[in-house]
Parts: sequence; structure tokens; C-alpha cells
Amino acid sequence: MAEKTEKPKRVAKPKVAAAEATPSNVVIIKGKPLSTRGHTFVGTVVSNRMAKTVTVEWEGRKFVPKYQRYEKRRTRVKAHDEMDSKIGDKVEIVETRPISKTKNFLVTKKLN
Repeated sequence: MAEKTEKPKRVAKPKVAAAEATPSNVVIIKGKPLSTRGHTFVGTVVSNRMAKTVTVEWEGRKFVPKYQRYEKRRTRVKAHDEMDSKIGDKVEIVETRPISKTKNFLVTKKLN
């Protein structure tokens, strides 16, 4: 007859501090986690008049088939800013959950 083998006992995993356990897609703002998702963009701050909000703009090109040429287009979005960015700063922004009616982005870095 075959002998019975004992099942291995479960070993408790050591607990890790909350700051170390946060995944890479979570940004901590004032001690509260804010998950990031979607695209990352680099743009220029064109307005910082609102409290903790900046308007970021970047240019892109779109092909127009009728004329066989490209046209310039610009995108402007509102982003939550904890870094006190000034007009003209180049920043990196990341898509997040809606923070307010018009804010869906978060400034993660100043690039210059």
C-alpha cells in the first residue's frame, strides 16, 4: 500500500507597510491613494489661475485625406496639480478617475 504524505502547512506571509505595498499605478496625494490608469501625456502649462488645477496643452498632427496634408491640432485638458506649476512649465500628466466635473488628469512630474 502507498503511504500517506502530509500536506504542507501554510506559512503566514510577513506583512508589508502600506507605503511599500502600493502598486505602481497608485499615486499618494496628501496621504490618500489615487489610482492612475490610461495614457500618459507630456504638455505645457498654459493656465494656473485655478486652485490646485492647471490647464495643460499639447500639439498633434492629423492627416487630412482630401488635401493630402497634415494639420496641427491642439488638446487642452485640466489637471490636478499639487506641485505648484507655473505657466510655461513642461509637465507629465496621467489619466485618473474623475476628480471633478472637468478634471480627469493628474500632474506627476515637472520636466524642466
